[in-house]
Amino acid sequence: MPDNPAAQLLQALIQPWHDALADPPAAQERVLQQVLRVYAKTEYGQQHNAESVGSMADYRAAFPVQTYADYEPLLRRVMGGDTHAFLEAAPLGWAMTRGTTGASKYIPMTPRDLDQRHTAARGPIQYILNSGRYDILQGANLNLSFPSVVGSMTVNGQQIDYGYATGIYVKHVAARTPIPSIPTQQAIDDLGGDTSRAAWDARFQLAYESARDANITILGGAVQVALKFGRWLKRTHGVYPKDVWNFGLLSLGSAPGINSMHRPRLKALYGKNAGLVEIYGATEGMFGQQRDDRRRWMPNYDLYVFEVETRAGIKMLHEMRPGETGSLIVSTPVLPRYKIGDVIRAFAPPYFLCIGRERPWTRAAYWFRRIMDLDF
Repeated sequence: MPDNPAAQLLQALIQPWHDALADPPAAQERVLQQVLRVYAKTEYGQQHNAESVGSMADYRAAFPVQTYADYEPLLRRVMGGDTHAFLEAAPLGWAMTRGTTGASKYIPMTPRDLDQRHTAARGPIQYILNSGRYDILQGANLNLSFPSVVGSMTVNGQQIDYGYATGIYVKHVAARTPIPSIPTQQAIDDLGGDTSRAAWDARFQLAYESARDANITILGGAVQVALKFGRWLKRTHGVYPKDVWNFGLLSLGSAPGINSMHRPRLKALYGKNAGLVEIYGATEGMFGQQRDDRRRWMPNYDLYVFEVETRAGIKMLHEMRPGETGSLIVSTPVLPRYKIGDVIRAFAPPYFLCIGRERPWTRAAYWFRRIMDLDF
């Protein structure tokens, strides 16, 4: 344990993650029992006898693997006010996906689920501990989040607002963190939910004007937005982000292979001394993050149940062999045995990568990227 009091506090925050990585089977068993207690409070969980499930084998026998299409009728019931048909508590927000596989999906974010999204901070905390860059904690986060409210819809007479997970997270959770976000999520939301180029230009202008004179040390969020902002700032104001701020860390997700595919451009825009931490998250949850310099992430075995559908059948994520790929199945406080649609590749334990969405060409495209990037 480090002697520095700040380091001791940070280490304590990530120790449950480290402990789970040291013994994935035990951690996954504990999380299974936790989510089963949540599911037992719902009509869906009661229909599948959540209270009587005692093991992973029982869980697989009682709860089928489901896709969003399978769960959509239940989610519509929740939208219409029948919360306990599927959830333990009313959602604080409805997160929409960006439609990478077709029409947008709408995922409820409950209080328990939002609390777990604090794990997005594990990557930055680990980087600060590894590098000794405690000065990062003295600055602010440049908030380039998507809006938390994009639109609304009426379901069974209920008016439901929906937005993006990053904006909802910042709105409800980031206020509890010691690093402030500039601009505030409310200021971003006040610009409206349009996602056109003009709307993003307005958000970028807000970010630049709000943070221009601030001590910005970190950028968290979607890598696509970070790249767009960097190009916009040069085109509009004639400077790169590295010319305005002294970034200590970029903590980015929302795309596969951030370290291998986007590192050179990010370094050119944000500075060669900025650390880069890859986060594996989705609208449905924050599932893993980097722990060291290897360009891979490690799962949050202490928060979610991870299975994977491989050619050899369904197994636990931690049971995958190095080099094996499969389609990820997650159990979250909201979604039991949800086939998320991401292809995962295993490396030497406990390292993994999401190599793309579940499409026929995903595995071939992954190898093409590795060859082009000389990533061996």
